[in-house]
Amino acid sequence: MFGLDIGLTFLLLMCLLAACTFEFINGFHDTANAVATVIYTNSLKPRVAVMWSGFWNFIGVYFGGIAVAMGIVNLLPVEALVDANMSHGIAMIMSLICTAIIWNLTNWSFGIPISSSHSLIGSIFGVGLAYRFLPGSTGVALNWHKVEDVGLSLLISPFLGFFLALFIMYLLKYIVRNKKIFKTPPAGKAPPLGIRSIMVLACTGISFAHGSNDGQKGVGLVMMILIGIVPGYFALDASKSPVKIYNNIVQIDNSMQRIDTMQITHMQLQQLHSIRDKADSIGYIVQHASSFSEIPKKDHFTIRKNILLLSKKLDGLLKSFNETNDKGFSLKDKLLLKSSVTELKKNTEYAPWWVILLVSISLSMGTMIGWKRIVVTVGEKIGKTQLNYAQGATSQIIAACTISASSLFGLPVSTTHVLNSGIAGSMVAQKGLANLQGKTIKSIALSWVITLPVTTTLSGSIFLFLRWLL
Repeated sequence: MFGLDIGLTFLLLMCLLAACTFEFINGFHDTANAVATVIYTNSLKPRVAVMWSGFWNFIGVYFGGIAVAMGIVNLLPVEALVDANMSHGIAMIMSLICTAIIWNLTNWSFGIPISSSHSLIGSIFGVGLAYRFLPGSTGVALNWHKVEDVGLSLLISPFLGFFLALFIMYLLKYIVRNKKIFKTPPAGKAPPLGIRSIMVLACTGISFAHGSNDGQKGVGLVMMILIGIVPGYFALDASKSPVKIYNNIVQIDNSMQRIDTMQITHMQLQQLHSIRDKADSIGYIVQHASSFSEIPKKDHFTIRKNILLLSKKLDGLLKSFNETNDKGFSLKDKLLLKSSVTELKKNTEYAPWWVILLVSISLSMGTMIGWKRIVVTVGEKIGKTQLNYAQGATSQIIAACTISASSLFGLPVSTTHVLNSGIAGSMVAQKGLANLQGKTIKSIALSWVITLPVTTTLSGSIFLFLRWLL
């Protein structure tokens, strides 16, 4: 397979199986949140609900784009993404996957709904920070700009879910005349057609949104595996044209030449020379090729590496120009450079259709298995009263909208945190804070607080051990 010997082929398949296992667990752990409300309001039978949710998770992953997948990958330091040592790449990937699986299964066994996103992001933090302890490290760390974006997304989304649900429930009490939607659903009796349709649509929306956000994390993991083990085949998007890469390089070089080197600092001049070196290296490889098949496989990873390093160094240069009031650098050239680098990165930020299909199937199959523990927690143990129609619909619609908005910006967000906080908000709106079950809320909150430090420490430790072992 891909020109690998038997040993490396087996290793590749094992890594892919591990990534699919993570996404499978993500399905029965996170997606259980999506079906809890339709089950507890008798809108759908449990088996029908999980199959329906699994189908829409599949659709969400397959048609949801890969912005979130690339956002997850880009949390890692560039130095980790351009390390050509296969053993190092395997150590990184396995530490991420193993940590996320261990923490997800531990919490699932106790019926505590935690976020697979939270677990994976903590694992990535651990690997990024562990790079500092490697021999010859020069202070390599995480992509802190991306970390800030993701951190804010994870921090704000639960509070957003809680207060929006609280507000909407109060609003519904004033404008809805049919008070049946605020009462406990009759046991074993399906709701009226209108209410049932809203509940099913809300379940569909959150399942699709979950697939388009959480499902993309598996896509990112699989791409890291493929690039780490068979870079000659997956380091670049073979459907793109090297001619466009060369044109982008020419545009970058022209913009660089127009910078007045007499007006810039010594540090900026060094950055400028480094960017030119990376651009020249890419241009030299692609200048005579009309397709990537004409470029030796060993050069594909070199192109990818130089594109990522060029992007990082250019970001640093543009930031330094902002701090020195753009001396020697016009706004037009600044915009041209940003545009050219964005186009270059499209050659590295992609996923083949079969990767998306593989993750889609893993997530949707996981949705149909092992869902009951989390569903019981969400449906019965967050509030002291059973979910009613208004609470179920409100929390699901808010979660679907929040997750979809995050996906548009390429930010990972927790389905678990948003939905559970929405349910908590709806419970408070119904009968006040006394309507919450303190024990469950404390367990969820404690798990939310300790997930990052636990997964960061565990992932970093596994990574350093595997690097030493391999």
